[in-house]
Amino acid sequence: MATNVAAKRHATQVTKLLRRLYPAAECELNFSNPLELLVATILSAQCTDKRVNLVTPELFAKYRTAADYADAPLPELEALIKTTGFFRNKAKNIRGCCAKLVELHGGEIPQELEELVKLPGVGRKTANVVLGTAFGKPTGVVVDTHVGRLSKRLGLTKAKDAVKIEQDLMRQLPEREWIDFSHRMIWHGRRICGARKPQCDDCLLNKICPRIGVR
Repeated sequence: MATNVAAKRHATQVTKLLRRLYPAAECELNFSNPLELLVATILSAQCTDKRVNLVTPELFAKYRTAADYADAPLPELEALIKTTGFFRNKAKNIRGCCAKLVELHGGEIPQELEELVKLPGVGRKTANVVLGTAFGKPTGVVVDTHVGRLSKRLGLTKAKDAVKIEQDLMRQLPEREWIDFSHRMIWHGRRICGARKPQCDDCLLNKICPRIGVR
């Protein structure tokens, strides 16, 4: 019990400092509706948000509904997203996902985690991004590469698997913090706490960070 209390106390300190650093942190993928966010998040796998944001203006102008994506010829879709990497698999997932949206949900994005993760190309991370960012629903903690790396470095988890990391964070953080915590961790990972050269001397969290794995 004492360990759990200490872990929650440490997580609270991290959360407060991140809130001070990034009070306006938000998703850095560009989108104007839930469908666009879903597509952009699928594209962001193994790709930077900056690269995705370069691709999506033309993509979103061409395909405006789930039916548009479902009916898109694969070679055409692949050509538009090619620079995001793994484009063949992503194009297949986007088209398959949108076909299921049309078939099962009238082309609308379901607002239940259980329904979202049934769609092709949609795992817990993508579902949490869409539900949290587009609908304001804290269904979990988004664990991308930044959140996973920083959570271990900060001593918030010892797990390596993203699902287990998420479970640890959900136990330590109040539900109201889940959405913003992910955004702030991602911002911190991109701006200060890099994978190879974290700027520890300039970091507001340096007094409470155990720097696990930092040489």
